[in-house]
Amino acid sequence: MDLVSVIIRTVFFYIFVLIIMRIMGKREIAKLSIQDLVVSLLIAELVAIAIENYKDSILLTIIPIIILLFFEISAGFLSLKFNKFRNFIEGKPSLIINRGIINYKEMLKQRYSLDDLLLELRNNNIKDLKDVEYAVLENNGHLNIFKYSFLGLNTDLPFPLILDGVIQKDTLSYLEKTEKWLYDYLNESNLNKEDVFYAFYKNNKIYVIKRNELSYK
Repeated sequence: MDLVSVIIRTVFFYIFVLIIMRIMGKREIAKLSIQDLVVSLLIAELVAIAIENYKDSILLTIIPIIILLFFEISAGFLSLKFNKFRNFIEGKPSLIINRGIINYKEMLKQRYSLDDLLLELRNNNIKDLKDVEYAVLENNGHLNIFKYSFLGLNTDLPFPLILDGVIQKDTLSYLEKTEKWLYDYLNESNLNKEDVFYAFYKNNKIYVIKRNELSYK
């Protein structure tokens, strides 16, 4: 009977966790945020304990998993609505290489070693650091590398100026622009920053996507 109970619990939790993960949304394993990873690890641990302690009530596992699901969905909703909450939960991308120069201060802050950086460069068939214009460490730990274009020309990398109505001060500082410069552009375009869903700077121009231009199906 013990073996039968373990098999039944295993099959049940296999189906149950599949449903839970489906509700949590689609995302590649390599692109899991810290929040997603923590929830996934906790669910896996709870299920393992439930299968091992087959004599305990199954509700002792189902209820905590449902609570985790509630937190995951709530956190996802709040992250969409509030930029500061999203930065607190998921963090922000870090600029590790800027125009061929390593940002050691940011690497130290992110505890990202030089060995890690060189490994990623080798994995992308990059032999010389001078070939890299930008390298961005994403929230999920993946390093996105932007190489100089042909003949060493600068790439047309877009720089986010406004995200969900929030001005990206780090970007302005990097571009050596001021908030007044951005506000002057918004005033000339009869825009409020709260009306802007996404604004980015590219090829010496500002491009804006307004909230009322978004389409939802």
